Amino acid sequence: MSLKTLLMPMITQHRFARSTLLAKRAEAERNRLASGRPHRVYYFHQIDDPYSHLVAQVLPRLLSRYNIELTPHVVSPPPSSAAPERDKLVAFSRVDAALLAQRHGLNFTDHRKQPAEERTLQANHTLVAALEAGQFVEHAAAVGQWLWAADETQTPPEQLNSLNAVSNEVVQAHIAQADALREKRSHYLGGMLYYEGEWYWGIDRLYHLEQRLQEVGAQRSGVFGLLFPADDGLTHAKPLENPPPIDFFFSFRSPYSAIVAPRIFELGRLTGATINLRFVLPMVMRGLPVPKVKREYIVHDTAREAHVRGVPFGRLNDPVGKPTERGLALVPFAEQHGKGQEFVLAFMQGVWAEGIDAGSDKGLRKIVERAGLPWNGAQAALQDDIWWDTAQTNREELFALGLWGVPSFKVGNTVLWGQDRLWAVHNALRPQSA
Repeated sequence: MSLKTLLMPMITQHRFARSTLLAKRAEAERNRLASGRPHRVYYFHQIDDPYSHLVAQVLPRLLSRYNIELTPHVVSPPPSSAAPERDKLVAFSRVDAALLAQRHGLNFTDHRKQPAEERTLQANHTLVAALEAGQFVEHAAAVGQWLWAADETQTPPEQLNSLNAVSNEVVQAHIAQADALREKRSHYLGGMLYYEGEWYWGIDRLYHLEQRLQEVGAQRSGVFGLLFPADDGLTHAKPLENPPPIDFFFSFRSPYSAIVAPRIFELGRLTGATINLRFVLPMVMRGLPVPKVKREYIVHDTAREAHVRGVPFGRLNDPVGKPTERGLALVPFAEQHGKGQEFVLAFMQGVWAEGIDAGSDKGLRKIVERAGLPWNGAQAALQDDIWWDTAQTNREELFALGLWGVPSFKVGNTVLWGQDRLWAVHNALRPQSA
């Protein structure tokens, strides 16, 4: 066991503990009060990002609920290092945003293409002009609605005519400064909200920000509840007649996969849907590097999401490399013994919540036996590399579906991505169950 493997569980247990996050929030609030700062929320809007368009539509509601000052910025798309499969990311973002819009009564339709470059540039000019006039919130949704319209000959809304024109130099300078600020505060995406040291992505993570603002008493009189509370839909799940199977694409190194595994298995149990285990190698082991800033955000975000959903997480031992390979080698063995789900759960909880070193025989044996599998048989299965071909086949199918990352799901013709899309998986089960 290396020194890194020995120390990592202890270090991460503290870093990602809920108590640590709450202590940081409390310190931030003390500092805010001492400096006399208002509750200032920074918003980073990417004009051709559909998730940003959804946020723009709810900003007036957010401001009406909380005593906050909003400081908006217009930013560029994420760098290539954070979006290694950009075309797939862009295309799927439209599909997913349309799904979110339908669920939450917002406005977005996927017309299967991005806005034309000329219109995108014009929209950026308009939004920067709105910023200069202190009217971003008033105009952002209308600009987005015009930009994403099916009819590209449509002229901008008349309400925008009152804005003073801005030069290319002003727009470029604003975006450059906004990009630099986003990078300085350790992020890379559009559609992001930032408040006192913490990032919140789109309407999906808005509830975390609302909860925090309510904890410090920033809500206006009469405000209660949340705009978009987290809901997996499991409380409404019930047995279905002949439900279609769920293909569950996951990686043992994906923290989001770790916290969704028990919940997707529970959905299968409640509905009677079969879960097909479609494991893939981690992105970094597939030649897709993940920048540090992205890794850091993902793990901190996973810790928040795990807490809300009651899934143990945080005392981790990074399974990249040998631990993941050993774990994947045993998935077929576990399935042969009817213990596929049990093994996946044991591995995920072991490395992501208990800090078990799956690269050691001692650690892996604990995981194997916890899943109800014989260690002697597992040792023999470790010598079989059939899992490698299976992982490659799963990766190819994932790419063919228009995806590249995990956790992802396929139900019939419905393809979904993200640990926060179980409600959509559940919805996809029901129409085909009759």
